[in-house]
Amino acid sequence: MLDATITNKELNMARILGFHEVKDVQHWLSSSKREEFYGPLGVTEIKTYVDPQGSKRVGLTMNVPDMDAVMAATQSPEGAAAMEHDGVIPETLVILVES
Repeated sequence: MLDATITNKELNMARILGFHEVKDVQHWLSSSKREEFYGPLGVTEIKTYVDPQGSKRVGLTMNVPDMDAVMAATQSPEGAAAMEHDGVIPETLVILVES
């Protein structure tokens, strides 16, 4: 069993926050595409967030074992197709890494 006091840094895993706008918030929330796309890369604990003011801005947090692999996948044609499927507006995407 993992010790709850072990941090992502100790596990060599980045915790990231990504936020962006989408065409349809409900479609984005109900999509399983994130898990299908990022799961094979070892990404875990994907959690979704919405703007409580009702805009089309949404976000997610996730644990990432290999940031380079995730960034390359996100920027690939398959990544573009996954974002299109989810209605993500790519030019609004911002990614932050836990410090």
